[in-house]
Amino acid sequence: MREGDISIWFFIGVALLVNGALIFSAGVWEIFHPPANPVVLFSLHANLWWGAVLLLFGLLYSFRFAPSRQV
Repeated sequence: MREGDISIWFFIGVALLVNGALIFSAGVWEIFHPPANPVVLFSLHANLWWGAVLLLFGLLYSFRFAPSRQV
């Protein structure tokens, strides 16, 4: 990779990080403000788990492929 180039994986990590934060925060909101008609598997809180997974992968990719770490 040439100097000054930024890896596409860095941008993918940022996208995962942002989406994970949004999904996770929506899950936290639903815990404190449950919907009037919850879906069948609401008790599993899938948005919390999925948001946390996306957040974790986003952090890993963002740090691993950060432009400051490129040599």
